[in-house]
Amino acid sequence: MKEDREALRQKILGARDGLSDKVRQAKSISVMQNFWTLLGMQQWSTLFIYVNFRSEVETLELIKKCINRDIRVAVPLVEASAVRMIPLLIKDPEQDLVPGYYNIPEPDPKKSLRLEPGEIDAAVIPGSVFDIHGGRLGYGGGYYDRFLLNDAPQAKRIGLAFELQVVDNVPLEPHDQPLDILITEERIVNITR
Repeated sequence: MKEDREALRQKILGARDGLSDKVRQAKSISVMQNFWTLLGMQQWSTLFIYVNFRSEVETLELIKKCINRDIRVAVPLVEASAVRMIPLLIKDPEQDLVPGYYNIPEPDPKKSLRLEPGEIDAAVIPGSVFDIHGGRLGYGGGYYDRFLLNDAPQAKRIGLAFELQVVDNVPLEPHDQPLDILITEERIVNITR
């Protein structure tokens, strides 16, 4: 199964990497428009949101819009030595983010306050491959799976993806944490886990 997962991950990431900047930006805008129609989000006061890297669905405008709407935004800081993520609050992505683990933008720990994971209402998470049953393949490190299972099990789990990342069934392993919602540029899928 490990080989199947890796082959699928590489195939889908290759297709995602093939999107032009213009197409990726347009599709990201559509994903964000769908995000803002989510039912129940009016009750959310604290979101945990990834900062996009390479060809991922772009999230910086989402982060800025949340902050402007007085929604607290925490961004992951990867602590590679402990194989975990720490949620840090940011107020201004342009000022508060620095290159971190694998050069992925992360909060500057000197400027950003730590958030208790139990305060997170929803976690907006990236991935390489998704399905409409809540299945998600990350990038192989298991950081989000561990964080959702151990630190923020109460958080609504929202996967952002381009439609080309959605397959019929993701080959899952026992540690893979399911999503509650999948949002693409074309649809919102609510999932019962």
